[in-house]
Amino acid sequence: MPVTLSPSAERYLANLAEQRKLSGHTVTAYRRELETLLGLASNEAPPLAIEALRSPQIRRYAAKLHARGLGPRSIARALSAWRGYYTWLARYEDATDNPVADVHAPKLGKRLPKALSEDLTMRLLDAPHQNENAGANAEADRFARRDAAIFELFYSSGLRLSELVGLDIAYAKEPCHASSGWIDLVGGEVTVTGKGNKRRTVPVGSKARDAITQWLAERDACVKADPHPLFLSARGARLSGRTIQSRLKAHAQRAGMPAHVHPHVLRHSFASHMLQATGDLRAVQELLGHASIAATQVYTSLDFKRLAEVYDAAHPRARRK
Repeated sequence: MPVTLSPSAERYLANLAEQRKLSGHTVTAYRRELETLLGLASNEAPPLAIEALRSPQIRRYAAKLHARGLGPRSIARALSAWRGYYTWLARYEDATDNPVADVHAPKLGKRLPKALSEDLTMRLLDAPHQNENAGANAEADRFARRDAAIFELFYSSGLRLSELVGLDIAYAKEPCHASSGWIDLVGGEVTVTGKGNKRRTVPVGSKARDAITQWLAERDACVKADPHPLFLSARGARLSGRTIQSRLKAHAQRAGMPAHVHPHVLRHSFASHMLQATGDLRAVQELLGHASIAATQVYTSLDFKRLAEVYDAAHPRARRK
């Protein structure tokens, strides 16, 4: 059954979008979790408004989500969204307490990022693209070069899918358009707007620059109504994230990858390979655009040997003589 959120809940979601500047995907996720909570509360006898809930009901609802087959991570995500709403209510609408404050999800198992080895990453990026060498189909060759530029840029700069989709060919600020991200091949860098509306600039490696240069030689043939996007579809529109995902999946399958490869795998691979090479957690945090170092620390599990070597070299009581 469709549910209708309360005016307070709608004001909260508007605050997330307009004041906190969260992405549309994030706000939609919060809405979905609040609708789930309202659905659970509506099954009470009599039905309850979510603003009237207390801790016992929240605990019972978390148990119901678990009984439905939701994993610890999904339940934790729901509780986090609910907790955020009640925190906002207490601050701006005089609610008395937060019924989610002391409710916790089942313990999360430690999940490491899925990253390719360096050898597999090189194999993926060096694999011939569909029709790249055929020469019989100019349009197929053109979009093979586009895909090569996209995949190289993912791995070169560790971008999120949404960040890459939003890239423009150059910075532009016009009445109907303002760039959220853009490429600067002369400077060898890409500027993106990530989570929390935070902007960062990341280097672009030589392989990615070469691939992008080849794509730019073909790009003008695709430009139609919108001249801004860096990566264009056959219709001249900004390339969608779904299309990028499917193109990468197909390319990985042709390259014989042993696992499903999606854009975030290349971001994880970038992060783990950079950490292995440098051991500089703070630098990797900045490159990835993580707000907290804790989000980056998960990659340390992939390279404990490197950290042990740093410890042996640096600790006064552990230095080798």
